[in-house]
Amino acid sequence: MSGALVGFCLSAGLVLIVSGWLRTRRPSLDQRVLPYVRDVHPSPAAPGPAGPLLDAVLGPALQRLGTVVGDLVGGSASVSRRLVRLGSPRSVDDFRITQVMWGAAGLAVGAGVSAVLWSSRGTPVPLLLVVSAMGFVVGVLWCDSHLSSKVTAREREMQAEFPVVADLLALAVAAGESPIAGLERILKVCHGALTDELARVISDVRTGTPMAEAFDRLAARTGVTSIARFAEGLAIAVERGTPLVDVLHAQAADVRESGRRELIEAGGRKEVAMMIPVVFLILPVTVVFAFFPGYVGLHLTSGT
Repeated sequence: MSGALVGFCLSAGLVLIVSGWLRTRRPSLDQRVLPYVRDVHPSPAAPGPAGPLLDAVLGPALQRLGTVVGDLVGGSASVSRRLVRLGSPRSVDDFRITQVMWGAAGLAVGAGVSAVLWSSRGTPVPLLLVVSAMGFVVGVLWCDSHLSSKVTAREREMQAEFPVVADLLALAVAAGESPIAGLERILKVCHGALTDELARVISDVRTGTPMAEAFDRLAARTGVTSIARFAEGLAIAVERGTPLVDVLHAQAADVRESGRRELIEAGGRKEVAMMIPVVFLILPVTVVFAFFPGYVGLHLTSGT
């Protein structure tokens, strides 16, 4: 094992040296053109999720491996959609690199477990290779599941913030302010996922995007139905000049009623689970409190 580990490290170092020498010996088209267009596009590329040093050394290999992983686990459309819904500035390639790093961590854990099994029980090598491969697969899938859970949590936060934001915007519009001015006032007093999306809308409007188009973009990139309907209603109101106050109050009331209904449905689905503490904790204590005084009285009577 020690010789295999030393050989692996030596071969990996030689591969990195040769690949780096080949990249510097034959620069890419981007590297040759960048010095002549630096004044037009001066901002350098952001470092990848592995950091600037590791991104410079392992960046091309990680990108190729990320492309292979993306082709194996599915297309990039779903990942791109979830990144947009999350409001993340990362690209699909950055996520694939992160996914490969998670898979490498799972592979390391699987290799550690395999080493323990081989040294203690003498497990066959093919089974150890399967365990290591399963560690890589679990790491990749866990990264994808983590992204989905973050998107779900963000959308729940947005849906919880929506009634308050809608009521505040309705009050601002009823006071005579425009929708954009009302949103700017809301951003000063509210903080959260929904206000971040509204801040993007305001920044789009300030950079020259038409107001209706900015709200249409908000409706397209969000995964919450009520917020998409809210953005579409604002876009229609801006285009046609329809009143907003009653619509916003109605949408806020609908979201509150929907949340109340979902809470009741969740309670109905977990009715059996809620019976567990009642049957195994509260009911035995109640029985003990009911029969213990009689038991003590009978014991004292039999003793006398």
